[in-house]
Amino acid sequence: MSKIPNLLLILVINFWVFPPVYSFNHHYNVGDQIPIFANKVGPLNNPSEAYEYFDLPFCRPDPLIRRKESLGEVLSGDRLTNTRYDIRFQEMKIAEEWCTTKLGREELVKFRDAIQRDYYFQMFFDDLPFWGFIGKVEGESLNPYMKGSRSYLFTHVQLDILYNDNNVIEVHAFSDPNHVVDITEDAAINVKFTYSANWNATSIRFANRMKRYSKASLLSPVQQLHWFSVINSAVIILLSMGILAVLYWWNIKNDLRKYSNGDEDDREIGWACIEGDVFRCPTLLSLFCAVLGCGTQLFLVFCCLFLLTSLGLLVPYTHGTLWTAVVVIYTVTSAVAGYTAASFHCQYSETGWERSVLLTGILFMGPLALVLSILNTVAVSYGSTAALPFGTIVVMFLIHTFVTAPLLALGGIVGCRYRCTKVVPSTKKYVREIPPLNWYRKIHIQMFLGGLLPFSAVLVELHLLYASMWSYKLFTLPSIMLISFSILVLLTAILSVGLTYIQLSVEDPEWWWRSVLRGGSTAMFMFVYCIYFYARSHMDGFMQLCFFLGYNACICYACFLMLGAIGFRASSIFIQHMYHGVKSE
Repeated sequence: MSKIPNLLLILVINFWVFPPVYSFNHHYNVGDQIPIFANKVGPLNNPSEAYEYFDLPFCRPDPLIRRKESLGEVLSGDRLTNTRYDIRFQEMKIAEEWCTTKLGREELVKFRDAIQRDYYFQMFFDDLPFWGFIGKVEGESLNPYMKGSRSYLFTHVQLDILYNDNNVIEVHAFSDPNHVVDITEDAAINVKFTYSANWNATSIRFANRMKRYSKASLLSPVQQLHWFSVINSAVIILLSMGILAVLYWWNIKNDLRKYSNGDEDDREIGWACIEGDVFRCPTLLSLFCAVLGCGTQLFLVFCCLFLLTSLGLLVPYTHGTLWTAVVVIYTVTSAVAGYTAASFHCQYSETGWERSVLLTGILFMGPLALVLSILNTVAVSYGSTAALPFGTIVVMFLIHTFVTAPLLALGGIVGCRYRCTKVVPSTKKYVREIPPLNWYRKIHIQMFLGGLLPFSAVLVELHLLYASMWSYKLFTLPSIMLISFSILVLLTAILSVGLTYIQLSVEDPEWWWRSVLRGGSTAMFMFVYCIYFYARSHMDGFMQLCFFLGYNACICYACFLMLGAIGFRASSIFIQHMYHGVKSE
């Protein structure tokens, strides 16, 4: 009986995470049929509010066949179905009729509402996405002889297809404004939908056909903006490193020299006299270990995603590969989270590490599951493709139960048995009294300073990333993204070290949680900026607002845990090195 869960899990992974691919070998002979799959429709300004293509009263094929999606495709809201288009390799089509239907009042209302909300459609041709609009609205400003606005439904789609040898390279879709039907009135009308297909040869190689989708990011003004942001951030890093170098070579060396040459009174001043309290076990040890475990895991997830993107394995609009990669990488790296949490816990206590590992599994996934459950309920009420089917929810539960949780526990066991070098906790019986702190040394001011500088360094790239996520503007320069991420990590580490030294210099040894809060405070600025971004955008509606705030809250929470762990690691290495110098002196 124990083999049944394992067999079930193998079937789930084979048919959901990596399903049988219905894609094509991309090699065609003249006259071979190339199917067009309809994906979804939705308002242009609300990317999360998408619906199935045939939720609008277009002519359905008989039979209607749904293409089996992978887990990543379902998570990204893809719902691919066949269409009535009959496209054959290198065969021209001129005004080919694919549907004639009668639109009644109910169908006209649906189309009219979609046109007034700027609905677009997305389809796939040989795994290449293309988009178009459902219709257009004309008002008095465009036609002085027209009273009121009129809604027009596009009835003709022109496909311009480029090919090289026996491969499809590009596809462009145009909704012809000269072929429209006025659907302003509720009177029933007959509508004939047509399409044209023009084939032209190109010298672009098949291996480079996806580069078309990055051309928007390679335009000169956009590229200059990217590099201006990088240069600005590099200057900030150089200044911060210079200040840190002066701090170390001047202040700390002088402190060590004073400590080694001075009398007992001199040794009781500053950071050197609180060594026993600095290495005291942090409060809320299990929660602290969980923060480190989750933060380290999320850092690895981000690094792996950037690596895959740089290698060209994650390309925009490739059927949910990004979401599939996120699920697989997060699942595999859960062992690292368990190891990190248990290893750190066992440096201070031989017992209770199980609780730390359990909290590690809940700290990020718990809030994430809660937010996704709320968003899924909202999506179901709207009938959107963003709603996860029940089968997908079961698959995610099985993956988390039979893969993620065991790997997390395995990492915890390994971390307990093969932990890092044990830190000798403080042997002082009484905690040293912390002297009164000036207002600028308090935690909320340090969090503001620790988050503002890294946030300002990556603000431009953050804006472009938000525009890519919520405004259909492609951000496909992996090198720039990797540089920006590295800048964010370096600035977080540098500022954490500097602020930790400032804290210890006034004999305040409670640096554990402060290093986490200072490092993670950048995420708070990110969330505030996302609210500003929404206010300046054209997004509207309750569903879009819920998805925007929900997704950004989860992303910022993940960044808080990741940057908090980075801030602590940097401060910990700095303190170990600094007090090692005290012992050597």
